[in-house]
Amino acid sequence: MRRRRTVTVALYLLAVSGLLVSIVTASLFGSANIRPLDVVSTILRHIGLGGIAPTPPLPGLLDALIWESRFPRVLLAVAVGMALAVSGAVLQAVTRNPLADPYLLGVSSGASTGAVAVLLLGIGGSISLSTGAFVGGLVSFGLLLLLLGGGRVASPSRVVLTGVLVSQFFAGVTSVILMVNGDANSTRGFTYWLLGTLGGARWEGVTVTVLVILVGVIAIQFFAPALDAFTFGWDSAAALGINVTAARIWLMVLTSVITAAAVAASGAIGFIGLLIPHGVRVVTGPTHRSLLPLSAIIGALFLIWVDVFARTAFAPHELPAGVITALLGAPAFALVLKRLES
Repeated sequence: MRRRRTVTVALYLLAVSGLLVSIVTASLFGSANIRPLDVVSTILRHIGLGGIAPTPPLPGLLDALIWESRFPRVLLAVAVGMALAVSGAVLQAVTRNPLADPYLLGVSSGASTGAVAVLLLGIGGSISLSTGAFVGGLVSFGLLLLLLGGGRVASPSRVVLTGVLVSQFFAGVTSVILMVNGDANSTRGFTYWLLGTLGGARWEGVTVTVLVILVGVIAIQFFAPALDAFTFGWDSAAALGINVTAARIWLMVLTSVITAAAVAASGAIGFIGLLIPHGVRVVTGPTHRSLLPLSAIIGALFLIWVDVFARTAFAPHELPAGVITALLGAPAFALVLKRLES
């Protein structure tokens, strides 16, 4: 036990250090070559710490390139990676299903419907695509709760099956809208968004997304004891004094909100919420007090570098990040299945 705790602490320090270094390093990649210290100086100046900036200010164009384009994109990758990894860890415990992922509750399909409704039907007038996706995700979760009797359901399998039902329903609605109202250009643009991309990161949306996800991730951490109890079953959790219904509803609400925020900002990026918790659990064990924050950090790190690869490997063309995670996640998922069978 002591050895595992030491390994966990060391991994925390390594992961946090790696995250800070990755945020700066990932901001270097692009068509213009900029030195690492110039990136650090630009960021420090914009957050009010210009007095300790190690280099003189960059020309306006390069300054804007870092602060208005590269840095918000990296921060969005951090937030989305955190949201997906934590949501996956939570839903795997709540449903007692090791194959659960953030899209289990149908939020992704609802977000897609909201996005396509704004894009093709003009619903909401000046509402942005990401806002429509966020609202659609929340609507789909509201339908899930309604079908579950307000969350007062006594079976994890019922939650899973209801999530599949809601997901298929909204996927069908999305398909109908695309077939009736879509043209080649709009369908192509929506499909690209749906595959998962961080290319649209701008400060206006990134700030709200990061705030929503950080608040949600921190709030989920307070439910770590309940999640530990859920791994033994809902009845066992109730016997340990956990208010199962309240904890379950709050956890589903929080995971749905941060998942909706992530999907609204970046589209559906798969496999992060499924695989990262399993990988972290090998090191930390099943205790969620350690599993949740470390999954958040590793998820952020993973998506940062997936996005760097997606936008540089085939430059000047950019691949959707969701395509890369799918290519990496499929073989990793096979290993997870093999481990679960052994």
